Amino acid sequence: MSGLFPHLEAWVKKQHEIMRLFKKAEENYEKADRLDLILLSRMAFQHMVKTIEAFDQWLREPMVTSHMPREMLVELWSKLRRIFYDLIELDIEHTTRFHEHIKKLEAEGRLNPILATGKLEKEARRTPVTSI
Repeated sequence: MSGLFPHLEAWVKKQHEIMRLFKKAEENYEKADRLDLILLSRMAFQHMVKTIEAFDQWLREPMVTSHMPREMLVELWSKLRRIFYDLIELDIEHTTRFHEHIKKLEAEGRLNPILATGKLEKEARRTPVTSI
């Protein structure tokens, strides 16, 4: 790569290494315990946030915005929109399923009373939302 952006080559190498490490870490994830799955998910989310922030910064860079061909932007949006809608669908599905699960546990009296009490107290302390 050109001397104008020496960090780009390092970024690409780092992304390849992170992908390799995640693929190794997720081997047999179907058999992993809850803690390992939570850690794997959190680490993935943290890296996605970092990557998204870097992409956003990238698209603010005048050298990039001045020289990136329209075709690359179309390709970027084509891929980004799939990720975007998949993430929203995942959020809706996961949140809905967890909400149903929690309601079922509550109805069966199986919620952890310490956690449930803390949640109720936290909800009671919230200030009402005012409209502007």
